[in-house]
Amino acid sequence: MTVIASPVPVAAPESSQSAISWGAVFAGAAVAAAVSLAMFVLGSGLGFAAVSPWANAGVAAGTFAISAAIWLVIVQWVASALGGYITGRLRTRWVGVHTDEVFFRDTAHGFLAWCVATIIAALFLSSVAVGTVSTGVKAAGSIISGAAQTASAGVGAASANGADPAGYLVDTLFRPIADQLPPAQPAPAGAADARGEALRIVASGIASGEMPDADKTYLAQLVASRTGIPVADAEKRVNDMLAAVETAKTQAKEAADAARKAASTTMLLGFLALVIGAFISAVAAALAGKLRDEDVPSTT
Repeated sequence: MTVIASPVPVAAPESSQSAISWGAVFAGAAVAAAVSLAMFVLGSGLGFAAVSPWANAGVAAGTFAISAAIWLVIVQWVASALGGYITGRLRTRWVGVHTDEVFFRDTAHGFLAWCVATIIAALFLSSVAVGTVSTGVKAAGSIISGAAQTASAGVGAASANGADPAGYLVDTLFRPIADQLPPAQPAPAGAADARGEALRIVASGIASGEMPDADKTYLAQLVASRTGIPVADAEKRVNDMLAAVETAKTQAKEAADAARKAASTTMLLGFLALVIGAFISAVAAALAGKLRDEDVPSTT
């Protein structure tokens, strides 16, 4: 009796060629990066047209941040879709590969194209940010240097140059009543010293966050002795000046809080835009790869 051995299935040798078509990946990434840059420039132009340096003009900070985040989502959607589609259509055709594996490779190629494009965009934005920060540091250094020179020149010179915001509030304390001093009459002796002392008292109160009652009383007496007004009126001037300081501090805190919220909203929506971009790029690459395989003519 002859025994016939059943054939043992032999696995096909694994191809030595990489499953990644880097040429298609870089081509799609270049398209996505270029489209992102073009739309970024367009969005910047629209943003500058919407904002205004004038008060009560242009869009609010919160509205601008939300609009910028929405535009970022649109940029990611369009750029990732185009980049992923180019990657899928240009990738090397795989022969003898299961359809599920083809789908996975296509989505992976789209995701890789999005990753490369995102890195390119991050490098571009980081270079822009470094240039902006460098310019800001130089400007800040100039401002600090100028402030130090102004401080060394004295409080009077700072007030004369208009570079002393706190000095304006102190000046309101020593204003005479209804032309009490004629224009040709010089200021009372010691007025500059009194103003300098008052400025130091106010600066100390601003730095500590609260002016002690003893400093308030002394400041009111100093104002009364130099202006000739009653002590009660001098105390009212001091309280009004301190109220103006608190109002300015509150407005600054509100502006900083609004900027913080706007930045937080922009960052969260920016993260969402990046996630959407990665998903769109992978889907577009899978769709383009399927269309490419369908377009290949069958050989008979």
